[in-house]
Amino acid sequence: MTLVIHPVHGIPEITVGVDLGSLIGEVCYSADFGLIDGDVLVVTQKIVSKAEGAMVEIDQNDPLSHKPIVEREAVRILRRRGDLIITETKHGFVCANAGIDLSNVARGHAALLPEDSDRSARRIRDRIRGTQGLSVGVIVSDTFGRPWRRGVTDVAIGCAGIAAVVDLRGTEDAFGRELMVTEVCVADELAAAADLVCGKAEGVPVALVRGVDPNWLRDSSIREEVVRNPAEDLFR
Repeated sequence: MTLVIHPVHGIPEITVGVDLGSLIGEVCYSADFGLIDGDVLVVTQKIVSKAEGAMVEIDQNDPLSHKPIVEREAVRILRRRGDLIITETKHGFVCANAGIDLSNVARGHAALLPEDSDRSARRIRDRIRGTQGLSVGVIVSDTFGRPWRRGVTDVAIGCAGIAAVVDLRGTEDAFGRELMVTEVCVADELAAAADLVCGKAEGVPVALVRGVDPNWLRDSSIREEVVRNPAEDLFR
């Protein structure tokens, strides 16, 4: 399998009520690479939150003015260290500051996580299918840190039309041994790969991934397939 990843240039600043599916579809259609069945679009959380109005005002002169919003958005505080708060959100995500982000938004504002990122992905997918007649996968991505490892990476917080997890249990490895526990979060892998062409400060909020395994193109859900049940979690 060979993947080709294109940054989608030409997405304007997003405001509340923008139809992301139509906009992204039109921009891709006019690009050199176009848009075809089986493509996967990776859309950053920030523009989804802006389009859906998941924004709040904060005091731009107070660098900690968003902290009360973090407390409000979190369903559980896991750890505090100085100004850093590790939280669990209502979506089941464990992340810093309940996913509230001040980067790439106007001063005096903060972006919240979308209410339901799986639903957000479905809206974009369905709009493209309705306007262009194309069947594509959509991943909503966000930047998360990771326990025990430095640095951040993009992960999937919502998806539609693309597998969240590919279950390889029961298949054989290169030496003919049966895989017993291997489940691959391909949605996270695609989100991280897409970030390599989007960057963090280049103003490119969408990437197009072409060449994914057709068997991955199915209905899926980050919340149902990726978020680990606390009963199966060794650390909570």
